[in-house]
Amino acid sequence: MKRAFDLCAALLGLLVLSPVLLAVALLVRLKLGAPVLFGQTRPGLRGGLFRLWKFRTMTDARDASGELLPDERRLTALGRFLRASSLDELPGLFNVAAGDMSIVGPRPLLVQYLPRYSPRQARRHEVKPGITGWAQVNGRNAIGWEQKFELDVWYVEHQSLWLDLRIIGRTVLGLLKREGVSAPGSATMPEFMGSSGDER
Repeated sequence: MKRAFDLCAALLGLLVLSPVLLAVALLVRLKLGAPVLFGQTRPGLRGGLFRLWKFRTMTDARDASGELLPDERRLTALGRFLRASSLDELPGLFNVAAGDMSIVGPRPLLVQYLPRYSPRQARRHEVKPGITGWAQVNGRNAIGWEQKFELDVWYVEHQSLWLDLRIIGRTVLGLLKREGVSAPGSATMPEFMGSSGDER
């Protein structure tokens, strides 16, 4: 049932939001140049890897030694708007249609985080990652990693269609308020370096 819901929601979303997708793609092309999409390998269900797609929000600005500048210096005004409105996440609907993601589930994070999870935190990979999730409607990037992962595991243990619908509703309200877009004092979420304690 969840897969059928995801597929229908993704296809309907792509159809209804196609003018928005085209408009955002044009803005990114004009303001940031090519490529319009940002693709990155992320772990999904049971840690399997897939290619996640988002609209690009940062420049490729580098320092004198050729290293990328910090996120806050590469994130443009357009990029901040796209992140605050979550419009940068819209290409994720293609990932949902392809079956790599779900509409609702723990957010897909970086591959290098995999060995850093505690056994309990790693349970977030028992379900498909989502465009939105329980952690996103309970603080998003304004909460710490360990709290975020605990919320992810709570979702794994309590998932249901009703809960998914509730999360989608709260996501819409959260987008209108633009809450929790970034971590305090950071343009994005700081890197997860591992748990501070021996969690089980």
